Amino acid sequence: MNIKRIGLLTSGGDSPGMNAAIRAVFKTCSAYDLECFGIRRGYQGLIENEIFEMQAMDVKQIIQLGGTILLSARSKDFFDYEGRKRAFQNLKDHNIDALVTIGGDGTFTGATKFEKEFGVPTIGIPGTIDNDIFGTDNTIGYDTALNTVMEAVDKIRDTATSHERLFFVEVMGRDAGFIALNSGIASGAIEILIPEIKYDMEEFFSNLEKGAIKGKISHIVIVAEGEKSTNIYDLAELTKSRFPSYEVRISILGHMQRGGSPTCADRVLASRLGVAAIDGLLEGKSSVMAGIKANQVVYTPFVEAIKKHNELDPHLIKTSNLLA
Repeated sequence: MNIKRIGLLTSGGDSPGMNAAIRAVFKTCSAYDLECFGIRRGYQGLIENEIFEMQAMDVKQIIQLGGTILLSARSKDFFDYEGRKRAFQNLKDHNIDALVTIGGDGTFTGATKFEKEFGVPTIGIPGTIDNDIFGTDNTIGYDTALNTVMEAVDKIRDTATSHERLFFVEVMGRDAGFIALNSGIASGAIEILIPEIKYDMEEFFSNLEKGAIKGKISHIVIVAEGEKSTNIYDLAELTKSRFPSYEVRISILGHMQRGGSPTCADRVLASRLGVAAIDGLLEGKSSVMAGIKANQVVYTPFVEAIKKHNELDPHLIKTSNLLA
């Protein structure tokens, strides 16, 4: 496979560390005497020909920045064959031989279809705070999001303790409870509600009662946004009716979890995966995602990365139950 020019895009939700990965891809291309072309606004930018040859100045002092300098966008046009055909023509016009896509399972789904139809070798880099992609121990942005949540909950606990309040704190994780479970353990939450486990509300109320008996004057409950039993507002109302003496408050952390300067762990992970993506392409790999498992670089076929999902560690669940 004779690769001289590589296209690079970020797609889907942004995550801290994407810029570190962009930097690593560009610098690795430069070291191997390859040309690197940035594609702004993901697949939509590929369709609209927002393609430019990257220079060293483009990646100067970006390793510490959150978000993505290449921007990101959802692309309805890429769902249609005609849209993908236009994207392929734009790649041909720039003589781009291969793609590196940074994102989640939606990004990899698009890449799979695009490669199957037009034969453009593609390697993916997992960038999502949810950490639910199969084929890597951690995704880019996950560690930063955890630390953001932990720091926010630590601050919330200060006011919860001062006013003897019960706080329900909603964190991201529509389909996966990784952020909720780990941040809940780290912040000493009395209860952690995640979409993977159906909770008995009576058991939840019983735990609150036990806390009151032990003299606990404030509580933190972490709720993943995808928790199936109930939503955070209904849960708060149920708790108020059950415990009229409790001052109940709700805090939804929202998109702040996606932002901020990436942690050391995310910068190193992104750097390693950026190098691994280019190495993989030059070794003839394609339609795979670069990941790190047991501290070693691995390549997982897109079809597996999309269909399978990382599962919560049962020991972590046990830990949260014992320490709550």
